[in-house]
Amino acid sequence: MPSLAQLVEAVTEYQKEFPDDEMIVVVDATFGHRIEESERKAFDEAVAHNEIVSPPAGAIGRGDAFLLRIADKVGATVLSNDSFQEFHGEYDWLFHNGRLIGGKPVPGVGWIFTPRTPVRGPRSRTAVAEAKRAKKAAVKRSPAAEKAIKVATDEAVSPSSRRRRRRRGGAPPSEPVNEPLGFIEFVAAHKPGTEVEGEVESFSSHGAFVTVGSLRCYIPLSAMGDPPPRGAREVLNRGETRTFVVQALDPPRRGIELALPGFAKPAGAPTEETVEDEIAAGTHEPAPAPAPAKKKAAAKKKAAKAPAKKKAAAPAKKATKKAAPAKKKAAAPVKNAAAKATKKAAPAKKKVAMPAKKAVKKVAPAKKKSAASAKKAAPKKAAKKK
Repeated sequence: MPSLAQLVEAVTEYQKEFPDDEMIVVVDATFGHRIEESERKAFDEAVAHNEIVSPPAGAIGRGDAFLLRIADKVGATVLSNDSFQEFHGEYDWLFHNGRLIGGKPVPGVGWIFTPRTPVRGPRSRTAVAEAKRAKKAAVKRSPAAEKAIKVATDEAVSPSSRRRRRRRGGAPPSEPVNEPLGFIEFVAAHKPGTEVEGEVESFSSHGAFVTVGSLRCYIPLSAMGDPPPRGAREVLNRGETRTFVVQALDPPRRGIELALPGFAKPAGAPTEETVEDEIAAGTHEPAPAPAPAKKKAAAKKKAAKAPAKKKAAAPAKKATKKAAPAKKKAAAPVKNAAAKATKKAAPAKKKVAMPAKKAVKKVAPAKKKSAASAKKAAPKKAAKKK
């Protein structure tokens, strides 16, 4: 059965090992009814102080779906021993390196946290197959749309850029970055060298993704400075809105490459780093029927519940079903000092969400905490700002 004491212990040990991470602790809606009677008062206090969150009653997918939506929204790492097979078709990032971490207490050693790869099975294969069928149905385009894309491609791609692409070898990936209409309108309104306003969405190994209206763009490290920074986090902050310069367009893949003012080098094709990271990140699914991109598109600021990263969904929280890390965020029924340390954590780091359910199943029940220590575990309001 679930144990609040063990959940507190797991969260506390994780925070000791990774003090700069911010955690969001997510538990299933039934968690409070399944723990021991002696722990319920402390649990209710932790929930009241936003140290633990649970999905609304009747939520489809229950705690697992709720935890994964949080991690997806803020780019968090998921701390859980679950493989979430029924969600493999929706959240393929679970298989990306560093997005899933498992935890287990070892006798005489303590808690050990290690990177994981989700286990595939019948439910996983079914979920992936259904997602592919849905994507194919959505990608079907009318002849008019195909013609419009071809016209935009012919106008935007110069002969030299076509030759460069042929020399690199291989056809462009089948999954474009943006939807046809939004990309065509952007190309019509913004030529290479013009400025746009965008919001920093997430970071990658070679740069960062930026959202301009409903379109997803990319800025490589080489377009951030001279010499280029070692990482995009040295120059940009997740969630900030600033001015960028359109550096290149990639019509076959409907990609847009940006640069910081002063470092733009308009070209007929994007850099190899941009193409590689966009392919690795997968297709971006923008909002339906976007309005034509304007020179200064107002980028929506994402709510940041934690120090500037992709946002945090709550103070020091780990996902209960094994805690899913957000921003590497941490919110858990831990000591006040741990919660405060989380608040002061450096802006935007990894997030962690951790589902409590599984941690409990796989570990020998931890010592029960006295009512007094349980109270301590629930910090007073931990307003989490991202």
